Amino acid sequence: MTRVRSIVRGVGSYLPQNVVTNAELAKTVDTSDEWIQQRVGIKERHIAAEGEFTSDLAVAAAKAALDNAGLTPEDIDLIIVATTTPDYTFPAAATLVQMKLGMHHGFAFDIQAVCSGFVYAVTTADSYIKNGLAKRALVIGAETFTRLLDWTDRTTCVLFGDGAGAMILERAELAEGEPERGIIASALRSDGHHWDKLYVDGGPSSTGTAGHVHMQGPEVFRHAVGKITDVVYATLEQSGHTVADLDWFVPHQANKRIIDGAGAKLGLPPEKVVTTVDIHANTSAASVPLALSVAVADGRIKAGDLVMLEAMGGGFTWGASLIRW
Repeated sequence: MTRVRSIVRGVGSYLPQNVVTNAELAKTVDTSDEWIQQRVGIKERHIAAEGEFTSDLAVAAAKAALDNAGLTPEDIDLIIVATTTPDYTFPAAATLVQMKLGMHHGFAFDIQAVCSGFVYAVTTADSYIKNGLAKRALVIGAETFTRLLDWTDRTTCVLFGDGAGAMILERAELAEGEPERGIIASALRSDGHHWDKLYVDGGPSSTGTAGHVHMQGPEVFRHAVGKITDVVYATLEQSGHTVADLDWFVPHQANKRIIDGAGAKLGLPPEKVVTTVDIHANTSAASVPLALSVAVADGRIKAGDLVMLEAMGGGFTWGASLIRW
């Protein structure tokens, strides 16, 4: 008896050229490198250039993932873009990526779950593949999140950056007795009662403007570690694995203290936790695939490794996905 699995064929990423350090931010807002690093562990972030849109970042990451997989756009029949910052209210950024890749086939759509978006998108693509609606999916997390910031608000403007990461998933049928590969289990959660703890004060239906990010930092921190560990344990329980089986934990890169706290609560040694928040800042839906791409490129994540992806974002939304690389 065969098992249908969504296996990872390739990953890729893209970061805008403009790098802004904490010291540079301190010239325009009341903050300091020491203050930022002590509270969130961020040293620098990338900021998209004028005229550089979310779909541009997504396309660059997609091309890198295709190259990594040895595939072309013709091999893809599903594109999902996780983003909070699409180029336009509509059409979906995914359809613009489809166009810019020269594709006229397949189908494409966006997912909006803020920082959890990539994990939501991976889980959604896995469902489409397992149900026979797609053979190969290009899953992208892409953000120009800095365009939602109030650059006079030091509690939020120091936290975020821009970037994109991509993963290609492919349908595979594993024969009985063949080693496990691909996405093994996932868990998704949300609770809209916490919407005002992390939100943007604008939108087409409410103000007709894009708005700015607002966050109750201590409240988000208070919920984060518990929700992260809850969904990780739920995913492990589905799969029959334990924390001890994990080779790598790739969490959402929002705050070094949250990452460290979740790792400690799970009992994971720090050397198994992939951390890139120091050089990328919080890139929302792009943070998990960006971290993943770094760990694959430097050789840490390799074939056969058991990898746990996790994210939590505004909504609140949170989720995890367990992958055998």
